[in-house]
Amino acid sequence: MEKVKVISSLISTGSFNDFVNAIFDLSEKQSSSYVCCANVHMVIEAYQDKAFNEILNNADLVTPDGRPISLAIKFFDKINQERVAGMDLMPALLAEAEKRGKSVYFYGSTEEVLSKIREQIYQDFPQLRIAGTYSPPFRPLSEEEDQAIVQQINESKPDLLFISLGCPKQEKWMAAHTGKVNACMLGVGQAFLTYTGLEKRLPKWARDWSLEWAYRLYLEPQRLWKRYLVGNSLFLFLILKRLIFRSY
Repeated sequence: MEKVKVISSLISTGSFNDFVNAIFDLSEKQSSSYVCCANVHMVIEAYQDKAFNEILNNADLVTPDGRPISLAIKFFDKINQERVAGMDLMPALLAEAEKRGKSVYFYGSTEEVLSKIREQIYQDFPQLRIAGTYSPPFRPLSEEEDQAIVQQINESKPDLLFISLGCPKQEKWMAAHTGKVNACMLGVGQAFLTYTGLEKRLPKWARDWSLEWAYRLYLEPQRLWKRYLVGNSLFLFLILKRLIFRSY
């Protein structure tokens, strides 16, 4: 899929269904690949960190997760790009995986959330095979622990490996495990919580107006104020800079 540059990040373009099919094409190869879902926060992290920018740009696919990202592509590249959010992509992939007889694995979050995911999948997609789940401790894994979980994942032979560790941790994890984990890895962040209903999403009209950041800021002001108020302001500045000077 063609990629275009937003700030310093290469974002894949195509319809929502194009992304779904491309992800399953990656899984058919039965080798390591990874998919990032890029919102404003991720793009700004990449702009400020060259090493992380390389990780993002080396991804097999980078979806335009945030509405401002898809709008920037539409404005500057003249591509009518729809938003492809991880929160929408994960349930769509689960449904398609059931139809195609594929298996899924979930890495990250807490045991409570993973248990809720199993319950929801049994209800929504009773024929879908869950290859496994793993909630890592809130500390770096030792080399031995990491090797053990990689072996466990590979022995379970998942087609899709959904990862929820938060940005940029999950993207760094996927890059570090490329060539080790034999699956298509997808960093989907908050999708674990929204799929289970543990975190509510705004109505579609509010999402179309790019207001999800404000809702999340309301939920976690102390943790997220800098990310959104500073990061979003920098994003707008860089977009305006390109608009005026034709460059970032």
